[in-house]
Amino acid sequence: MSSHLPAQARGCSDPSTGSGLARFNALSPEAAVAVLLHCCGSRRWAQRVAAHRPYPDPGALLAAADEASYDLSQADLSEALASEVPVELDHRASYAALLALDAAHAEYERNFGHVFVICLDGHPPEEQADQLLAAIRRRMELEADEERSISADELRRLAQVRLADLTHWLTSQDGVNTEDSGLFAPVG
Repeated sequence: MSSHLPAQARGCSDPSTGSGLARFNALSPEAAVAVLLHCCGSRRWAQRVAAHRPYPDPGALLAAADEASYDLSQADLSEALASEVPVELDHRASYAALLALDAAHAEYERNFGHVFVICLDGHPPEEQADQLLAAIRRRMELEADEERSISADELRRLAQVRLADLTHWLTSQDGVNTEDSGLFAPVG
């Protein structure tokens, strides 16, 4: 599950009361925006996705999120990038890899002014350190505009994965119900 989903909102949900998407659709507008900010840190994106509820199926939610991602202004993108945190690696990553990644992250942030974002979904945990370091090095060679475009696409991909995690989480025993959703605090 994505580390962006807040750990403090655990509790008394009953999965038999409906699917995660149904629960998401039933959230108040404010709670839906707060939850969505954990998927993408752009307030405009979150408000837009929340405003188009109810979604008939997960595909419609993901399509709306994609559309909202493609419409981010430069200010929206900056807001979303500012809310991101560096990728957490599997605990099995070597100390040398972690040191190299810390240095690469710092250099990237100095060059581009925001944290490096990448969607590593689908990569086995033992390969993520190598994938991350190779991607940072490759993208460090890009011009700022090209890198910003790639970062926007990676944010879109991350939002898709986080939305899928969110609807799954809302269905699980550890999910939240509409009363518990007030425990979410916006990211960023």
